[in-house]
Amino acid sequence: MNALTAIQPQLSLGDWLADLAVDALIDEADLSPKPGLVDRRGSGAHTDLHLGLMHASALALWPSFKAMAEAAQQRGEIDLHLREEVGRIGREGEVEMLRVTGGVNTHRGAIWALGLLSAAAALDVSALAPAQVALRAARLALLDDRAAPVTGDSHGAQVCRLYGVHGAREEAQLGFPAVIQQALPQLARSRVAGVGEQNARLDALLAIMTQLADTCVLYRAGMAGLVSMQSGARAVLAAGGCASLDGRRRLRDLERDMLRLRASPGGAADLLAATLFLDRLQHGLPAQLGSL
Repeated sequence: MNALTAIQPQLSLGDWLADLAVDALIDEADLSPKPGLVDRRGSGAHTDLHLGLMHASALALWPSFKAMAEAAQQRGEIDLHLREEVGRIGREGEVEMLRVTGGVNTHRGAIWALGLLSAAAALDVSALAPAQVALRAARLALLDDRAAPVTGDSHGAQVCRLYGVHGAREEAQLGFPAVIQQALPQLARSRVAGVGEQNARLDALLAIMTQLADTCVLYRAGMAGLVSMQSGARAVLAAGGCASLDGRRRLRDLERDMLRLRASPGGAADLLAATLFLDRLQHGLPAQLGSL
């Protein structure tokens, strides 16, 4: 051990997982150009969001992600106690998010997804492959949090009831199929094709959008908006993805439709953050953590 190493604080598992979660949120926000979403160019279809607010919200959630990971590490098993502890921490994180943003919902869905995944990762650091972590998160999400407030009047619940689709809760309970089956495979294919990391991540976002019944889009633009999002995303990928000239043209068409409809695929954005989190996680523990 050299002198520099000796004075550096030891990185804990909770620290590392919280870092990954916040990095994923910031990378998702920065990714450009995203159709209808906040990015480095502007606020997309939103009037109450901007990039600085997204960054501030992500950073404010770091203690919550750490606490959820630590709760799982200490509990060591998936049970009702852990589910309710994760739920409590998540609700407290949401209160802090709203305080920082002045009441604007920036990352409610991401708290749910990344909180579950952080806890699931902490439960077994010997099994960090995306499908393994997603399965543990699903098992945790399937447990009933008795302290959770009734959400029947939330925008997401209204949309799910009206259109007969599943929302963020069910996506987690199913093991994040949009991430495991669409986003991560597309991310890998685009990287192999050598399109560059930003284009690969955009392609992964579009892969999510091709299949997801995004409740944010449904709430703002109805079924016509959802069909426009899904078909537009398919058109971009069919044209060669975001790295191709024709794909970029189709991406501009999709963005024009999302802005016209004032539709922002926030559910897809949350799942892209989950994708980036799981993608980094599968590379294993950093050396600073030592043996756990």
